[in-house]
Amino acid sequence: MTLKIYNSLTKKHEDFEPLKAGEVHMYSCGPTVYDRVHIGNLRAFLTSDLVRRTCEYLGFTVKQVMNITDIGIGGDNDEGEDKMIKGLKREDMEITLDSIKALADKYTEQFKEDILALNIKLPHTLPRASEHLTEQVKMIQELEKKGFAYAADDAIYFDTSKDENYGKLGGLTPLNESQTRVEIGGKKNPRDFALWKFNSNLGYPSPWGQGFPGWHIECSAMSQKYLGKSFDIHTGGIDLLPVHHNNEIAQSENACGCEFVRYWIHNEFVNFSGSNPEGEQAPNGARMAKSTGNTINLSDLEEKGFSPLVYRYLLLQSHYRTPTTFSWESLEASSKALSKLQRLTSEIPEDGKVDQAYRAKFVEKLENDFNTPQALAVLWTLAKDKEVRPEDKRATILDFDRVLGLGL
Repeated sequence: MTLKIYNSLTKKHEDFEPLKAGEVHMYSCGPTVYDRVHIGNLRAFLTSDLVRRTCEYLGFTVKQVMNITDIGIGGDNDEGEDKMIKGLKREDMEITLDSIKALADKYTEQFKEDILALNIKLPHTLPRASEHLTEQVKMIQELEKKGFAYAADDAIYFDTSKDENYGKLGGLTPLNESQTRVEIGGKKNPRDFALWKFNSNLGYPSPWGQGFPGWHIECSAMSQKYLGKSFDIHTGGIDLLPVHHNNEIAQSENACGCEFVRYWIHNEFVNFSGSNPEGEQAPNGARMAKSTGNTINLSDLEEKGFSPLVYRYLLLQSHYRTPTTFSWESLEASSKALSKLQRLTSEIPEDGKVDQAYRAKFVEKLENDFNTPQALAVLWTLAKDKEVRPEDKRATILDFDRVLGLGL
């Protein structure tokens, strides 16, 4: 078989063909380091880890880049408060560039600790937006030169009306009549987005004036620097698809005049069932998000006696494109299952060989768009198969764990 990936761009399962044989270049949207990431956020990073581990398991050499957003005005709303500024206010810190760096340093290290606790491999490169202003300015200048950028009183904007393919990932909310008639800030069109936002009080120098880069431009500039103008795979949460990733495509492809990314991979949300660590009952099926107040951190799991790897196992039981529901009951069931696997691999002699028939079945499931629920089913069938020597079971399960990452 060949690895098949559901491509969010084409809305089809496609055979994976990297730009360079035997190599995979992938970019994963990383965190905005103004606060600790919650376990809902962590699903996106586990998905990117699953993609990387699978490709490596299948024999590819992988280069993974993940951004660290430590500056950048905007997000989905160019008029919104920058999250780094929001973080400074929350922690009662002085609003300066030095304070932004201190906050970013703190939560970047926390982020690394959290993903390592989940046995997520650190990306090969973790570039920070604040350290790549030159690349971002250069890309904005290129867009300006090609007629895709315009200056307004409050920002330099990308002109979406100049891009006939804008929004090709889909997912955009239809604009109503009032939105199409009303200018937002200095925009010509409601969907135009900031490339550089002016700020006379705080910011960095640029050819257009002091301010900050827009949120979207950092990913385009840094992915291009480390992976080239075109690369194989881009991953991220489904919430980034409608705005952020459509904007990435627009600015990247119009700056370079080439295809940006071949395969787009988006994971679904983690929903919440039951009570949060404070005992507050969440609406059943509510999305886990800071905006809803339904958030749980890895430390909350550990305080209740659960290893972070139990949460990894829970997520692997759902296909990454399927919403999954977190509850304390489901976490308890995952804990029991993982304990069984740990006993199975610790109590058996180590001189076994990988069962090639079961490995072929495991690979078949992974090659079907990274289907971890079915891959786990193969593992449990193997665990119960009395025809396979215990030593070979152990060796085969440990081989599977190169992808599953359960720390067996």
